[in-house]
Amino acid sequence: MLKSLLFLLLPSLVLLSCCDREKTASFSVSGTKCNGFENPDGAGMHPVFSWIPESKVRGEYQKAFRLIVASDESSIEDNVGDIWDSGKIPGRSAFRIQYGGPSLQPGRKYFWKVRAWDRNDQPSGWSRKGEFTTGLFEKNDWSGAEWIGYEDIPDSLLLVPGVHGSGDNLGNKALKRTIVPYFRKEFNLRDKIRSALVHVSGLGQYELIINGKKIGDHFLAPGWTDYRKSCLYNTFDVTTDLKKGSNALAVIVGNGFYNINRERYRKLVIAYGAPRMILKLAVTYGDGSEEAIVSDETWKTSASPITYSGIYGGEDYDARLEQPGWDRPGFKDTEWNNVLTVKEPEGRLRSENDFPVRVEKILSPVKVFCKNDSIFTFDFGQNASGIVRIKVSGRRGREVRLIPGELLDDDSLVTQRATGEPYYFSYTLKGANDEVWMPRFSYYGFRYVRLEGAVPEGYVNSRDLPVLHNIEFLHTRNSSPEAGTFRCSNELFNSIYNLIRWSVENNLASVATDCPHREKLGWLEQIH
Repeated sequence: MLKSLLFLLLPSLVLLSCCDREKTASFSVSGTKCNGFENPDGAGMHPVFSWIPESKVRGEYQKAFRLIVASDESSIEDNVGDIWDSGKIPGRSAFRIQYGGPSLQPGRKYFWKVRAWDRNDQPSGWSRKGEFTTGLFEKNDWSGAEWIGYEDIPDSLLLVPGVHGSGDNLGNKALKRTIVPYFRKEFNLRDKIRSALVHVSGLGQYELIINGKKIGDHFLAPGWTDYRKSCLYNTFDVTTDLKKGSNALAVIVGNGFYNINRERYRKLVIAYGAPRMILKLAVTYGDGSEEAIVSDETWKTSASPITYSGIYGGEDYDARLEQPGWDRPGFKDTEWNNVLTVKEPEGRLRSENDFPVRVEKILSPVKVFCKNDSIFTFDFGQNASGIVRIKVSGRRGREVRLIPGELLDDDSLVTQRATGEPYYFSYTLKGANDEVWMPRFSYYGFRYVRLEGAVPEGYVNSRDLPVLHNIEFLHTRNSSPEAGTFRCSNELFNSIYNLIRWSVENNLASVATDCPHREKLGWLEQIH
């Protein structure tokens, strides 16, 4: 009898259990972000938090929330906010909720979670844990780091604010081609590392390398600003990039919008100074002790193989000037110069809180035009912003030149008449088997690339020119995520949408621009 009764009740018990689970699962929290990012580095003193309340019940809403911030991962896993526990706060808002706890420490990692209550005052489960790393809030937080450079420009030759146009009537101002410098610092870490954060800025733009590995996937970092008001820096967690014993910090710095000289094409001429950088590496050892390695007079510097870098003019690279191992421990830098401690920029250092510019697509040629067996034009099938990447081989000292453009003239040759000329990339070979190169500190808007000084693989090469084995178009843009898409049954509307999307993507760098070639200046029409 008892077994029969249980058998009859079992479906009802299962149904009640499922209903209970459904009620719990009907309201949840997802999409957690701090300052608009997932797990950002370089957050300020007062970060803001956002999340998405989700429900399967029609008309549901968030009635209250509770947010906790913890100093370590174990505390947040136990749902303990040892830094801040907001308590249950009434409110429907789940967007940009400001941190309300005690002052956060600079250069520290924190963890957080949130839960919410539905309209019936039933709580959701806790969200997945998020994390954020604070940046450096004040000048003292940089632990005495100094701005360093390879050279400096006399105040009499600086040009700030800049001059719109060619600037041909400026005498010697903004005339000099600056050195694109290497910087390096070798140092020892005495024990096992618990954590390590690096804060770095290079003006105009930089690349950071630790023990031979590039840090981050940023392109043209940091973003362009009015350097009289603010200078951006980036923060990276480099715990896994360091080791006990000898390590090497290496930085290369290009001109960007910090220095645009009167050479080749330019829409703006400006000279804040020669390239410079500042850096702080904060290391926490396993025993809790800390050490800071900063940019100062102990660093060494040398000219890099980038012999010309212009945001409006392109980039030249001479591979014969490479110094293998310069970015690794053990390199002999006795012939290098001591750095100069240069004048601090007028603008305040602040963390870059934007999505970085990155390589977002890689395009291959869809067609190759050959004219007179010596002029080759590659068609990538899409007009976009970006750079090229090549693989080439040939005799040492031969120069390969690549001229990008978005139009062809009547002879099917690249023309830059509508987009600013001359602009080009050039690469001088070192004589290795396969040499791979791409520019670091410039970009252009183009669909076509004209090749000079080399022959594509498989074509007649009667003059023994270098052989181009591969060429790719690297489409660069701000990596802001897509918020929505559009598609309908009318292909004309779909094509219009696609054109607008490309226009927005090509003009989102660190600022919204008018075009990625002729001007590259701030402009909101694409967004409009």
